[in-house]
Amino acid sequence: MEFAKSLGCQLVVLARECSLQEINKIQQQIALQEASLPLEVFVHGALCVAYSGQCLTSEALGGRSANRGECAQACRMPYELIADGEIVNLKERKYLLSPQDLAGLDVLPDLVKSGVTCLKIEGRLKAPEYVANVTRVYRQALDGVMTELERPNPLTPFPHREGGIKAPLSVSERGWGRGKSDQEHYNLEMAFSRGLYTGWFGGINNQELVHARFGKKRGVYLGEVTRIHNEQITIKLEAPVKPGDGIVFDCGHPEAKEEGGRVYAVVSKGKEAMLTFGRNDLNLRRVHIGDRIWKTSDPELDKQLRQSFAGENPQFQRPIYIEIYGEVGQPLIAIARDQLGNIVQVESAISLVEAHTKPLDTDRLQEQFGRLGNTPFCLGKLTNHLSGAIMLPVSELNRMRREIVAQMEELRSQPKRWQLRSDVSFQNLLPSSSPLSPTLREAKATSPSLIVLVRNLKQLQAALQVGIETLYCEFEDPRAYREAVQLVHQQRQQSLLPTTSASLRDATRTLSTSPHSPLPTIWVAPPRITKPGENWILQQVRACEADGYLVRNYDQLEFFRSDRCIGDFSLNVANPLTADYFQQRFGLERLTASYDLNITQLQDLLTSCPPQWFEVTIHQHIPMFHMEHCVFCAFLSTGTDYTNCGRPCEKQEVKLRDRVGSEHVLKADVGCRNTVFNGTAQTGAESVQRLIKLGLRQFRIEFVNETPEQVSKTIHRYSQLLQGEITGSQLWRELKLQNQLGVTRGPMGVSALRS
Repeated sequence: MEFAKSLGCQLVVLARECSLQEINKIQQQIALQEASLPLEVFVHGALCVAYSGQCLTSEALGGRSANRGECAQACRMPYELIADGEIVNLKERKYLLSPQDLAGLDVLPDLVKSGVTCLKIEGRLKAPEYVANVTRVYRQALDGVMTELERPNPLTPFPHREGGIKAPLSVSERGWGRGKSDQEHYNLEMAFSRGLYTGWFGGINNQELVHARFGKKRGVYLGEVTRIHNEQITIKLEAPVKPGDGIVFDCGHPEAKEEGGRVYAVVSKGKEAMLTFGRNDLNLRRVHIGDRIWKTSDPELDKQLRQSFAGENPQFQRPIYIEIYGEVGQPLIAIARDQLGNIVQVESAISLVEAHTKPLDTDRLQEQFGRLGNTPFCLGKLTNHLSGAIMLPVSELNRMRREIVAQMEELRSQPKRWQLRSDVSFQNLLPSSSPLSPTLREAKATSPSLIVLVRNLKQLQAALQVGIETLYCEFEDPRAYREAVQLVHQQRQQSLLPTTSASLRDATRTLSTSPHSPLPTIWVAPPRITKPGENWILQQVRACEADGYLVRNYDQLEFFRSDRCIGDFSLNVANPLTADYFQQRFGLERLTASYDLNITQLQDLLTSCPPQWFEVTIHQHIPMFHMEHCVFCAFLSTGTDYTNCGRPCEKQEVKLRDRVGSEHVLKADVGCRNTVFNGTAQTGAESVQRLIKLGLRQFRIEFVNETPEQVSKTIHRYSQLLQGEITGSQLWRELKLQNQLGVTRGPMGVSALRS
């Protein structure tokens, strides 16, 4: 919140992963700072499994940046779980990364009580019927909650239960306001549903968040097939069904083509119903007893929803305000305005004439221009500025009214126009850097340097043995950092003892800033996400007494402010304004360029900022998903969170196999957040020489689960690349053939090659 406030934000959208308890903690922190900062929360719609701004899956697999609105929804695809080299039999559960859709209706009173200002409903690529449906349900429910809270003795919200919300509770069961009826729950499921759940509002429950049985829209569950006879299908009914409804048969293989169609007739017999379909609509040989049936379409409901915004009497109408001007011999002029500031002016095609009977008065004008029943508008106020007794045919007034509606709809459909300040130049905001600047000349005089990030002690030892000077560690358990730091400091101390009696860290700070320093330095990384109450993790990281820290978020920038820090890719530095802000405010030694940049964008960044500000990752298994959802807990245990899962992440090596057979490494950090690393390493080797010419001197390579031998081999080849001994093309081809790493040329914009 402090960070957002310092940037001048007037509304802050909280992460979807925040629980009600955490939202309340954040509100308490805002109150302690005596600051007023409104909060917005996501209340309904499709949940992304990865943290916002931290999903690189589409980028890694298809060259499309999810962080830039081009998500290919790889989380909705099926995956096989591989533990210690063996496929785990999860039966029908294959959609391991596809959360149920969020439905915060059950906790709406608690959200209101928490003091959030704005509720956001997801509508990406949704139809108008979806918008009308969901917004109406939440508008009515919110009005009911507010009415209840305004009573002298409003009901107290239910206490938070340990382990999160186990099952949806209807608002009516909790006694709030008008309550949520079965019809409202039905409407939400028909709008769009992969299953509805309260998400993270009730805390972490990994068994509930992802049911893993499908990753696409289903709708309302009708029941199971109990009998198939004479072109009729009998089901044990769980929800209403009627002729005209569209249904689909779920045999447990949603990735394959499924049978479905529209119901022709329904015959009810107690709790069962016999469904008949149109001739040749279904292949009954592909329908089985035990198949689940979902209602995916309700034409009657869709018709009602369309009428609410496009029928003769739409329920959602916006006021327009009309002013009328004119005099005899001149056209009638109507000027219409809406609440957004859009203005429309329409003139009559014929001139006004003197009226002998029934002149145009305010009542007649209001009657004609107020006939907006089948439009998105209603007449707010009409002001009559006509001079004298004049008239115009009704047909012409009607034409003008229709023209006002058409033009206003066109204006409202256009994107908002931004007003640029004439007193500010974008160039004035950029950091000062030119091709002839001393900093650039100094950078070009410095030899390129290789930075290595490792994820276990064996990889660290291999990197030390080949003489790497700058080492990053990202371990799953921060307690292991102490041993890593001692390992590096011992090797460095042997070099320092004959030459200095100064303290080890002071000497390191002095010598490591030299462009030719032979001393290895070690930087350790805290987890990417820091939530309220997790500062103990940062304290544990600092306790290792590393030379510096690879910081990932604002909390860490503040916590390690007095230490040496380098900004990691998760800060999403993608433009010179962001780079300048972090450099000037926090004094970071370097910034890691965003992984969402292609080579052209990266070149632009390096030419608009001093290149010594940056390092670029040129070899890595891209961290595709970074998520609160714990796959280890959900599918290798029966627990709900870290308190009862048995910690399978510490006992088993796990991978996720996708539809094309690629196996992606799964890791958990100390906060139980999972990262899925692309099983295929990616490299920007062919762009390295271009980046060197631009003055970039710090190049990072990252390892995940490579052996020490692979680490040594890869470091050696990249060292040759930086020295100009081999080309980028030679490097990736050789690694592909010898190490079987399946190297591609990934996010830097060069066409990908897969083994």
